[in-house]
Amino acid sequence: MAEPWKTDKWWVSPYNFIEETKVEFPKNIEFEDITLRDGEQQAGIVLRKDDKLAIAHKLAELGVDRIEAGMPAVSADDKAAIKAIAKEVDAKTFAFTRCMKGDVDLALECDVDGVIMEIPSSDHIIEHAYAWDLETALRKSIEATAYSGEHGLYTCFFCIDSTRADVDWYLNLLEKVSAEGHADSVALVDTFGVCTPEATRYLTKKISERIKKPVEMHMHNDFGLAVANSIAGLQAGAEVVHTTVNAIGERLGNCALEEILAALRMLYGVDMPKIKFEKLYEMSKFVQERTNVKMPPAKPIVGDNFFVTESGIVAGWWKRLKEKGMPLVMYPILPKAIGQEDVRIVLGKKSGLPSILIKAEELGLPEPTEEQALEILAKVKDFAIENKRILTNEEFEEMAKGVLP
Repeated sequence: MAEPWKTDKWWVSPYNFIEETKVEFPKNIEFEDITLRDGEQQAGIVLRKDDKLAIAHKLAELGVDRIEAGMPAVSADDKAAIKAIAKEVDAKTFAFTRCMKGDVDLALECDVDGVIMEIPSSDHIIEHAYAWDLETALRKSIEATAYSGEHGLYTCFFCIDSTRADVDWYLNLLEKVSAEGHADSVALVDTFGVCTPEATRYLTKKISERIKKPVEMHMHNDFGLAVANSIAGLQAGAEVVHTTVNAIGERLGNCALEEILAALRMLYGVDMPKIKFEKLYEMSKFVQERTNVKMPPAKPIVGDNFFVTESGIVAGWWKRLKEKGMPLVMYPILPKAIGQEDVRIVLGKKSGLPSILIKAEELGLPEPTEEQALEILAKVKDFAIENKRILTNEEFEEMAKGVLP
């Protein structure tokens, strides 16, 4: 692609691709969606077996490589859901387990491809939250990962609170488990969302230099940096990113699937032939429906306000650009490229004359004169200020008919 910043579907900054700013990424990044496990850990969300199976099918259709289907030890319904996903869904299926042989046995009964095996890695979590000593954590990790490997499960060693752990202890833990237990990959886990992109790059490089295993990024969003930190980890050589649809998850959520996919493809030029970007909006809406967690209108990529305009100045831009067939002059992405609905002009306090003309044409009303349009606009503004909201099409039509002949 001669101009990766400007295609027939998006138009971003050319400065993303100059030599001074360009960065390399791994050739085959894998996406493990954890909506069905960490996503469900968001307070108030309950996903039954049918919900999990339906979401898993949607994720596979979108092109996600791996699905973390849940923790079989949580409930019989969760175990049944994981087993059904492993059997029916066209994606690698992983279970989340503790460093316990019993959890591995439950995962094996579900016929999953692999496990994400958790253990705390920071001394304050190990000693104060779990009431263990460091040797206990090490022993449990080695025993359980070895058992998982012996039974043919791909094992990702997942160290809780990696980003607040003593780096020497943390790296020694990874090294000993890799040598004496079993780890096909290791996860850098920012459990409390407290890392910066710079620190994330540093830690990812440290792990890669010491442990010759693929690194997986598990970033939380407490400071709004989960996507940025995940991208920083990939820039430092990580190969797998853990995501949730709509960034749902424990406390303030995880790395948003829709955001990191769009950012990597459109801002960084990473090729992801398996991903069906036109399904992103549909995926978001489906998960909102199943979790009953609604997204704010300004949510990046999938928010309902992406292509909605109230400002009269911007409506004027759109009127001219639409006539010229140049929508990407004022929107970074075409709506259809991410499955969003088309551009919509709405009427409210910030509307202008172009807004009135656009809406009259849209509703098949006679074209108002400038004097008539100004009168209608005044009524629109008064209504919006009085009611503190935009108008419906029906309200505008009734208002306009009171002015137009």
